[in-house]
Amino acid sequence: MTQEITPHRRQVLGGLGALAASTAIGNPALAQSASEISFFYPVAVGGPITKLIDGFAEGFQKDNPSLTVKPIYAGSYQDTIVKALTAHKSGTPPVTSVLLSTDMFTLIDEEAIVPFDDFIKTDDDKAWLKSFYPAFMENSQTGGKTWGIPFQRSTIVLYWNKEAFKEAGLDPEKPPQTWDEMTTFAQKLTKRDASGNVTQWGVQIPSSGFPYWLFQGLTTPAGAVLMNPAGTEVYFDKPEVTTALQYWIDLATKYKVHPPGIVEWGTTPKDFFERKVAMMWTTTGNLTNVRSNAKFPFGVAMLPAQKRRGSPTGGGNFYIFKKAKRTEQEAAFKFIKWITTAERAAQWGIDTGYVAVRPDSWDTPAMKKYVAEFPQAAVARDQLPVSVAEFSTHDNQRVTKALNDGLQAALTGTKPAATAMKDAQTEATRILKDYK
Repeated sequence: MTQEITPHRRQVLGGLGALAASTAIGNPALAQSASEISFFYPVAVGGPITKLIDGFAEGFQKDNPSLTVKPIYAGSYQDTIVKALTAHKSGTPPVTSVLLSTDMFTLIDEEAIVPFDDFIKTDDDKAWLKSFYPAFMENSQTGGKTWGIPFQRSTIVLYWNKEAFKEAGLDPEKPPQTWDEMTTFAQKLTKRDASGNVTQWGVQIPSSGFPYWLFQGLTTPAGAVLMNPAGTEVYFDKPEVTTALQYWIDLATKYKVHPPGIVEWGTTPKDFFERKVAMMWTTTGNLTNVRSNAKFPFGVAMLPAQKRRGSPTGGGNFYIFKKAKRTEQEAAFKFIKWITTAERAAQWGIDTGYVAVRPDSWDTPAMKKYVAEFPQAAVARDQLPVSVAEFSTHDNQRVTKALNDGLQAALTGTKPAATAMKDAQTEATRILKDYK
């Protein structure tokens, strides 16, 4: 999924001291033996999130004076994987990077990364590897090996404006539980002026940026699976997939409760804040953003059910690069294990809105206090038992483009839903034939 950049209310973990220089100056021998871990992180330079990552890097160095983590802010997820693979091919890759969980097959095919199993030696290491939510490991493991470690992970959730619900005669504490309810609620929530122009849409599901990901929020409840676990087959032309796409289209064209055409990913939260939409679907990674900027009481809910509940997971994993020196890889493993302790995973979730990636994170005092004050934070966690792997295949970018192009053709009315998905299936099958 997603480049999820949100404002962050809290400041840094672990202190912001400049320890590297003082440690090296104070002990020249230590400076010579120090190992630097270059770390590509997917965010544009600057902003609160870089302060959090810098704080982690400095906190780790304080605990491990002979090791230095050097964060390199590489832009979007897309920018970061391009830079990481370019560096890999030139022989100077980062030691580690946070990249999309869905990049796993691409990174394996490029022989760019090593499995974490190579570093698991102690009982403590084994316990750590088993500590993550199984739903997040679905996009982290293949072929019996673990290639990525969950870090900033998410699901899609429904946000609703409680004031708008009250004005429409709906119970502000009860979100829609099914597709039929969402349609009915959206009809009551859609407002038009005297000229018939919509001033408030009932519901908004973004279809730019990551249309395939939001689409999985419809296909999963419809009972569809979009790909096999090996990443070698896709199932875009199944009836349940067409049903899900037709419902998305119908929200705009039949029920007229959803903006027509392509809905922008980046402006959807702003539309929600400005009361242009009463219910929106977006990442739980926007939770802190919504909490900071919504000037009205809001709720967070699991996605509505059709045949079942369900959402895809999303977000980024840690990877270790193959061409790094073994000592650097070992140091990166130590850093990744350090940054994903229960306490740090909890704090990262509190500061960003991402889902804390370990069940025991939710038992920490800090997280218990946070959830008691802000119960909406637990919704994405509670959705994990019904969550599925985010769409990912070999040659992932080209296959995903085939699906996204099909979705956008259907949503803009260029092709009927069934034709759009059949054409996407044909193109994806052609791309994947070499991976069978």
